[in-house]
Order: sequence, then structure tokens, then C-alpha cells
Amino acid sequence: MFGAIIGDTVGSVYEFKKNIDYNFELLTKYSEPTDDTIMTLAVADILSNNKWNDNNYIVKTFKKWGRAYPDAGYGHHFYSWLMTDNKEPYNSCGNGSAMRISACGWYGNSYEEVKEMAINVTAVTHNHPEGIKGAIVVAECIYMARLGKTKEEISEYVLQHYDINLNYEDLKKTYHSAPIICQVTVPVSIYCFLISKNFEDCLRLSVALGGDADTTAAIACSIAEAYYKEIDKKLLFDVLARLKHKNGLDIERLIDDHLKQL
Repeated sequence: MFGAIIGDTVGSVYEFKKNIDYNFELLTKYSEPTDDTIMTLAVADILSNNKWNDNNYIVKTFKKWGRAYPDAGYGHHFYSWLMTDNKEPYNSCGNGSAMRISACGWYGNSYEEVKEMAINVTAVTHNHPEGIKGAIVVAECIYMARLGKTKEEISEYVLQHYDINLNYEDLKKTYHSAPIICQVTVPVSIYCFLISKNFEDCLRLSVALGGDADTTAAIACSIAEAYYKEIDKKLLFDVLARLKHKNGLDIERLIDDHLKQL
């Protein structure tokens, strides 16, 4: 979960840019959490209260968190859903389903439970098959990393769902204008994790691709956190300090809960 928040915050100022140097400044005065972080915390809130089987509670929680942060940069369709009384999903395959899913990989206690959690917290909005698949695959990758599975084992699992035989230099030329959908973003994000050497390398590789940099980094780094086990504490605390706390949203508890899982 911290990996997703860091990736989102660091990537926020590089979104939809191209020709980003690998040695970019990690945090600038403009770096801030966006919708990826807010919805990641919303999913953690749902799971920490063991309400992932309660559709009404899931919808209510997404709307509560989203409306508390109305300017977080949500996609058009999600924002429309968020700010109305509509409770029905809208058949989205946007990468929002995968960017927010990381808590499922931490709270689930089996492959089956992680999958069920991912489906339930996704289908209330992103009920398109590709939206659901993206969420499941990312959550399962995190769970596998938690269990100590190798990159080869994780890659073998992912290849059942996506083509990840990619080339980084080719992606650098095209990814800045790639569609913002799960079937594009998820395999690229997982690829960045798989070729990385450590957490910061994963962060830099995913952001430097440009395009939807905050979401690519949020997904890639959510897996990297579980796999590499270590995140620079100063970077983490600097990022968490940028979260604007809202009344009624117990961010501290969610952060403490996740610290206990590490």
C-alpha cells in the first residue's frame, strides 16, 4: 500500500510528460497524492473493517473518501459516479481498478481470498472484464511477493493473463500517449517491477516512461514494496506528510495497520 502511495505522489508531477530522465527529482514542492492514493486508502478502509463482502458499504466508502478529496484528479466517469447518488457500475476498464487494489494483496490470506476481495471492491465501478482482470492480477502479484515468490514465478503467473514480453526503450518512445486502460497499464507496470533492481529503481523506471506516470508507478511500486520489503524511510515519511488529513477519515489507523503487516 505504501508503494502505491509513493508511486502516485512521486509520479504526480510527471504525468503525461515524455522524455523524462531516469535521474529525475523524486519529490518536488508540487508532488502530492492524487486519486490513486485516496482510493487506495478507501480500499484499505473497507478491508480493515472486514466489509469487502458488503457492496453497499464498499460504495458508501468510496464515495465518502472521494467526496472528502474532490480535487484529487479522478477520471471523468468515476467522478460522475462519485458525486451523484448512482450506485451502479459503469463498465469501465480504466486503470483505476488496478491503481487502488494493493490492500487486497496484504489483507488476503489465500489466493482465493485475494481474488474474491479484488473482484468485490472492483466490480462496484469497474465491472468490465478487463477492469476486473487488472485488479485481480495486481493483487495476486502483491500476494505472491508477500509469500516470497520469485520474479520468475510471478512472471509465469502474469503471462497467463498478459503479454509482458516488452522492451523498455521502445516503451519510452510510445508510452506517453498510450490509452489509460488496464490492458495497457497493468502489463507495463508489472514489467517495470520485473526488470527493476530495487524499490527506487522500480519507481524511477515506471515514472520515467511518462504517460500516466503516477498510476504506472503506483501499480509497479505496490508490487515492489511487497517484493523488496524495504522502502527508504525518509522518502516514505516525506510522502505521507503530504497527505491532507480530513475529519472522519482515520488515515493514521490505516497507516499503523499497514506498518504492522510489513
